[in-house]
This record gives sequence, structure tokens and C-alpha cells, in this order.
Amino acid sequence: METPRIQTVLRLEPELMERVRRRARKEKKSFNSYVEQLLERETMLHFPILPDDFTISEEILGLGQFRLEKPTEEELAADPKLACLWGKYGKK
Repeated sequence: METPRIQTVLRLEPELMERVRRRARKEKKSFNSYVEQLLERETMLHFPILPDDFTISEEILGLGQFRLEKPTEEELAADPKLACLWGKYGKK
């Protein structure tokens, strides 16, 4: 069973309306379906607004951060590829 839809009215500049219509046609979608997809995509990309007293631990904040430790001189001397990559990308 499909979720009931709410009807609404948008006021758009004629040029914007035409651009959206063209894009919808290009993607073989109705104007309504295309606009709904754009709105859905745009609103799903943002995190919810958190209350002012909400805190995130440092451990959680650090997730996903990549920390590269410098190889030792012996490791760089023994591995020319590592030395080349470290010379190009490792020094920041």
C-alpha cells in the first residue's frame, strides 16, 4: 500500500521550472517524481539538528581519522617503493 501524498504548491521562476522539466524528461521521470527525488536526496544528506547539550565523545569523533606514522629510516632504506610513496604523500 502506497503512502498517502500531501499536495503542495511551489512558486518557481519560469527558467528554473523549465530546467527542472528538462532534467525530469532526460531521466524519464515525471516532474513531480523528479522534484520529490531531489528533495528526498537533499534532506537525507544532512544529519539531524542536535540539542545544545548533546556531546560526542572524543573516541567517537576520532573514528574514521587516518593517522599515518612515519616509517623508520631502516624501513625506508629497505623498501624503495615505501620510500618513494612516503616522499610523495607522507610528509605533511
